[in-house]
Amino acid sequence: MEDSFIISKIQDPETINYGFNLLVKTYQERVYWHVRKMVIDHDDADDLTQNVFIKIWKSLGNFREEARLYTWIYRIATNECLNFLKKKRRKFMIPIHDVAGELSNKIDQGTYISGDEIQLKLQKAILTLPDKQRLVFNMRYFDELKFDDIAEITGTSVGALKASYHLAAKKIEIFLTEH
Repeated sequence: MEDSFIISKIQDPETINYGFNLLVKTYQERVYWHVRKMVIDHDDADDLTQNVFIKIWKSLGNFREEARLYTWIYRIATNECLNFLKKKRRKFMIPIHDVAGELSNKIDQGTYISGDEIQLKLQKAILTLPDKQRLVFNMRYFDELKFDDIAEITGTSVGALKASYHLAAKKIEIFLTEH
């Protein structure tokens, strides 16, 4: 589905509901997995995905075609993830290194998580990264987004993103060789 078609339906008051339904059908799965890679837990990812689309619905009037639709959506989803993780840390007063352990336990116990031993080990390695570095790694490695798109989503320079991705890859490599 072309974003321009979805945008045209959203911008027309007569077809805004139809346009929003198209937007949800087009992006729901991608948003869910983007969120899921950050928060790990299925229920949290499900709730956050709903929150993302509620925010999108409330913000439709603010969407200017200065950004592409998917980068605008990813930016909202990214901010929701980072805010959720920040609130979780504050709520439970969890030190940063303990969040990775908590999420790692969810990988081990998750009923919605599948994969062979190597995939699970990779997920645990990714969890050791700081949130923003993990976000950059996930968007580049799993979502195969271009650095320009990630820069638009995160509001970070391409150079900084490349450095962050390189550092993340090195940290993951070290984790995998040590475990």
